Amino acid sequence: MDEIDQAILRELQVDGRIPYAELGPKVGLSPSAARLRLQRLIDAKAVQVVGVTDPMTMGRQTMALLGLRVDGDPRAVADELSRHDEVMYAVLTAGGFDLFVEVVCDRPAGLLDFVNDVVRAVEGVASVENFPYFAIHTNRFRWPAR
Repeated sequence: MDEIDQAILRELQVDGRIPYAELGPKVGLSPSAARLRLQRLIDAKAVQVVGVTDPMTMGRQTMALLGLRVDGDPRAVADELSRHDEVMYAVLTAGGFDLFVEVVCDRPAGLLDFVNDVVRAVEGVASVENFPYFAIHTNRFRWPAR
């Protein structure tokens, strides 16, 4: 990524819906050149332009981070859990846990059901610790575009 690509990303992080007519001049390009640059970044899977929602304002009131200890390959457990809509992300890690999984459920009973009926039923899950969220304090989707 060169300086112009990074400038495009900085502008998109401020406003992901910025028109090309505004984006181009802000990064030193014509609107059509800015569109082509952004399309190249999207095609290379270097960037996605998506709508980000806040699950709690969308009616899903229970969020938690699950710390899993796994017997065997944690990638297989991550693959299986990632098939469920409740899973926002799964992270392979080291240390006290093999896998972290963030889940969003409609209500506390839904979280209990998901942990007991889905997570614990996955082959290879040795244990799960549940860290419920009281509130989201910081939620960033910005990466430094140098």
